[in-house]
Amino acid sequence: MSETSKSTPTRPKKLAGVESWDMETDVAIVGFGGAGSCAAIEASDAGADVIIFEVSAASGGSTALSSAEVYMGGSGGTSVQKACGYEDTTEDMFNFLMAAQGELADEDKIRMYCDNSVEHFDWLVEMGAKYKNSEYKERAIMAVTDDCLLYTGNEKSYPFREIAKPCPRGHNLEVEGDNGGPMLMGVLTEQVEKRPIRVEYNARALTLIADEDGSIHGLVVRIDNQERTVRARRGVILCAGGFAMNQKMLEKHVPQASIGNVPVGNPGDTGNGILMGQGAGGAVLHMNEAFITLPFYPPGSLTFGIFVNAQAQRFINEDIYHARMAHHILKQSGKGIYLIVNHDDYEHPPFLNADIAGTGETIEELAEEIGLDPDMLRHTIEFYNKHAAKGDDPLFHKHEAWLKPIEPPYAALDCTPGSGALFPYFTFGGLDTLPTGEVLTMEREVIPGLYAAGRTACGVPRTSAGYGSGMSVGDATYFGRVAGKSVAGRKD
Repeated sequence: MSETSKSTPTRPKKLAGVESWDMETDVAIVGFGGAGSCAAIEASDAGADVIIFEVSAASGGSTALSSAEVYMGGSGGTSVQKACGYEDTTEDMFNFLMAAQGELADEDKIRMYCDNSVEHFDWLVEMGAKYKNSEYKERAIMAVTDDCLLYTGNEKSYPFREIAKPCPRGHNLEVEGDNGGPMLMGVLTEQVEKRPIRVEYNARALTLIADEDGSIHGLVVRIDNQERTVRARRGVILCAGGFAMNQKMLEKHVPQASIGNVPVGNPGDTGNGILMGQGAGGAVLHMNEAFITLPFYPPGSLTFGIFVNAQAQRFINEDIYHARMAHHILKQSGKGIYLIVNHDDYEHPPFLNADIAGTGETIEELAEEIGLDPDMLRHTIEFYNKHAAKGDDPLFHKHEAWLKPIEPPYAALDCTPGSGALFPYFTFGGLDTLPTGEVLTMEREVIPGLYAAGRTACGVPRTSAGYGSGMSVGDATYFGRVAGKSVAGRKD
């Protein structure tokens, strides 16, 4: 035990400088959220001694703050998918996720995730997670009832519906409202407590401990204002979340997050785990990528409307997932993003926080109120209406189920970034890892003894353009398990 010193995450402590160990274990895990809890359970079940170090006074992490949907499917379908009449193939799930993540996709991770998705769902059920054999059919961000299955991404929208057969893969726990996160973390915490896993709360991980060759042998943590050395005979798993709460890191890596006004995460999402990995020689990937969204639905009826930019032009099919909408909003020039709907389809969205910027009995009245060119807005609406009446959208291929002419009276919701509309965000970038969780150097060499999972690692979800609810919690819990098994199988 030593007095508080100037340990920093980017400067590992030298193994040669460790005079004694204050704690010893096989596996040391930083973070007790979805990834950390699953890593601990699997490592313990594989016979390893485990200690979890959690900076807060309780388990949960950002998983506890989420709806805890998990994105699962393939292999013929989960038990819920089958009960609801869906047969989901692994190839459809794989092809969809590859297309959704685009040029940023990690094929090996996506393949592994899809191949083992149903097994992971069954594991969560075995742990005690409860899912109802029912479907929530409304267009929604999450099920507000205790129903389970729903579409939570871009599966039914263009171009994805032409790449893979659409199938709902969002699995919502059997709980009403936005209460899935506390329920899932309650289940996982109970499983941790059933095992001989030591948990140190109010324990801040400060830096890793490395030898001259770069291998990781443990870490330094601060407990009760004392720095303590922890020997991890088989390895350290970093599950400390992303960096949505670190303003300096956001300004450096994700400048577009400046349009966001609600960071999604817990106070511990400071990027400390990523910095610790970098200090040990770990490479990072896609630090400029973040989930930034505009929750313009529910109600689903707003999907009948159209989004226009400052040039009074449409720019995307409106039946897409809300994060894909925000992704394309960020690409527009000029200031002004408006969702235009007619009176019959208007119902104020509960999450959007967007003001009605203008109304009008005519297009000209609406254009004047929102400051757009009336001739261009008339062309946009009339062109859209002409084709929507025939069930067609030649510009952006909006699904015919959401196509109908927009008739007066009109209303326009102000969705301009900075106007007050809600733009929540969290980060995707993190340490470069193998699917096994092993952290890689810039030369893509494994750093012995160092693993990462959850948002500390760069996992399956990497871009708002193809995100779907449940991908983060699904990724964190699954690859947390994989990392736990990997490090437990490593020889001392």
